[in-house]
Amino acid sequence: MTSAEPLSERALILAPLGRDSQIALMILNEAGFHGLVCSHLGHLCEELVHGAGMLVISSEALVGPELENLLQHIEQQPAWSDLPIVLLTHHGGPEHNPVARIGAQLGNVTFLERPFHPVTLVSLVTTALRGRRRQYEARDRLIDLSNSELRLQNTLETLEQQVEERTAQLRHNEEALRQSQKMEAVGQLTGGIAHDFNNMLTGIIGSLELLRRRLARGRTEDLDSLIDLGVTSANRAAGLTHRLLAFSRRQSLDSKAVQMNTLVLSMGELLQRSLNESIALEMRLDEQLWIAEADPNQLESALLNLVLNARDAMPDGGKLVVKTFNKYLDTGFTDAYTNLEPGDYVVLSVQDTGYGMPEAVMSRAFDPFFTTKPIGQGTGLGLSMIYGFSKQSRGHVTIDSEVGKGTTVNLYLPRFIGEEIHEPQVVVPQAPYAQDGETVLIVEDDPAVRVLVSAVLGELGYAFVEAGDANGAMPILQSSQRIDLLISDVGLPGMNGRQLAEIGRQIRPDLKVLFITGYAEHAAVRGGFLDPGMQMITKPFTFDLLTAKVREMIKV
Repeated sequence: MTSAEPLSERALILAPLGRDSQIALMILNEAGFHGLVCSHLGHLCEELVHGAGMLVISSEALVGPELENLLQHIEQQPAWSDLPIVLLTHHGGPEHNPVARIGAQLGNVTFLERPFHPVTLVSLVTTALRGRRRQYEARDRLIDLSNSELRLQNTLETLEQQVEERTAQLRHNEEALRQSQKMEAVGQLTGGIAHDFNNMLTGIIGSLELLRRRLARGRTEDLDSLIDLGVTSANRAAGLTHRLLAFSRRQSLDSKAVQMNTLVLSMGELLQRSLNESIALEMRLDEQLWIAEADPNQLESALLNLVLNARDAMPDGGKLVVKTFNKYLDTGFTDAYTNLEPGDYVVLSVQDTGYGMPEAVMSRAFDPFFTTKPIGQGTGLGLSMIYGFSKQSRGHVTIDSEVGKGTTVNLYLPRFIGEEIHEPQVVVPQAPYAQDGETVLIVEDDPAVRVLVSAVLGELGYAFVEAGDANGAMPILQSSQRIDLLISDVGLPGMNGRQLAEIGRQIRPDLKVLFITGYAEHAAVRGGFLDPGMQMITKPFTFDLLTAKVREMIKV
C-alpha cells in the first residue's frame, strides 16, 4: 500500500454546529474508516486537492465565497471520478432545505437527516467508499488501456513498410482489440453497480410484499394501489439492472438446447401486436435448422428488442423479416474476435427497410446507453444487452446497415452438441408452511435482504439462523444445529457462497443449498455452477418464488 492510498480513501468532515464533526469522526473511526475534520469550507477545499474518498458535509456549511471553489472542483473532476457526498440536513428532508437547489451541482449526493443513527451513517459511508474504489479501479483500467493503445501505435510505426494486405489486416485486428477492451472495462464497472442496485431493489420489493401480507390480515382501504405502484416502479428498475448485467456478461444464464424456430413461432402473435399496421412481418425459417444452445428467456428478450428497434426505424411503414439459418464460421472470421471459436452456429436475423444507420452511428450501436432516440423514449441498453448476451453465450452479433435502405442484425448462437434433455415441469403448491421444526441457515451480507428473508420464512413457521458472511456461518455448520437448507448469497465478502457450500457439504454431505444472486461473476452459466441438490434464484425475487423454492427443496 502506497502512502497516497489512505488520503484517497479518507472521509473529509465539515459540520461546524456543536459537536457534529467530532461525533461523525468518532463513529467512522470506530467503524475502521479514516477521517479528517475540516474547520471551514476553505480548509476542506485545500484538503480535497490532496485526495479524498468522500465528503460528509452539513447543509449549513455550504455558504460563503468558498462554496464556488468546491463546486468548481466537483465540476472539473476527471471523467472517471464522481466524488460521493453525504449531506447532513435538518429535519424535514432535502426538499425543505435551502441548499437543495445546488444538489445537482454537487453531483453524487446522498441526503442524511439529523439526528442520524450511527449505523445509518456507517452504511452510507461504506457504500460510498465501495463505489469510490470502483472509480479508482476504472481509472487504473483506463490508464492501462491508454498505455496499451500507445504501445500498439508504436508497433504500427514499425509495420508500415509491410505489404498493403497485411497492413489492412492489422488495422482490422487493432479495431477489434480496442472495442473488446473498451466493452470489457465498462462491463466490469456496470456489473459492480448492478450488484449493489439489486440488493436495494430486493429490499424495496420485499418490504412492499411483506406490507401487503400483513395488511391482508386487517384490510386498510386505499393502500393496495400504493403498494402496486411501488412494486411496479421497483420492477421497472429491476428490468434496467437486468439489461446492465446482460451487457456486462454477469447475468446468470440457464443455457440449454433451444429449438429456435419453435421459439420464434411461439412469439409470432406478440411480435405482430408490437408492430404498426403499416409494417408487414415475414418469417423465413430454415426447415433444416440445427438446435441452438442458449438461455431461451434471454433469447426471447433479444428477439423482442430487435423487433421493437426495427419498428422504430420504420415510422412510415415497411417490411420486417425474421430469418433463421445455419452458418459455419471459419478462422478467417473468428480470429478477429476474442472468445469466438470456429464451428457451427445457428443464426437469428432481423431485417428492416427503415432509415438505416450512418457509419458513425453503426460503430457505436453496441455501446451502453447510446441511443439516437429522443430523451425518454429509450435507454440505449437494448443492443448492448444483446451484445453481452451473445458474448456470454459464446456467440456473436453483427450489424449491417445502409442509410435509406435499412438494417440487418444477425445473432449467432453456438450449435447444441449432445442429447437434448426435456425437463419435467414441477408444480409447487402455494402456502408452503414449515413442518416439524424445519430450520434454514441464511447467509447474506446485505442486512436489509437478510432481515426480509428471515421475516418471511419466520411468518411461515420456519426456524432460522443468520450469518452475515461465510466466517459467521462456519461455526453454525460445524455445530449440532439442525439445518434443513442453506440459503446463501453468491457474492459474499471473502469466501463466496459457492465455496461456503463446498465446505458445508464436507461437514454435512446431504446439505441442500439455494443460492441467491444479483451479480453472478462466478455463476455465469448455471449448468457449470450447480451440483445436485443446489438451485439458484436471481435478485430481485418475489417471496412467493423464494418460499416455493424453500418448500420444494426441503421436501425432496
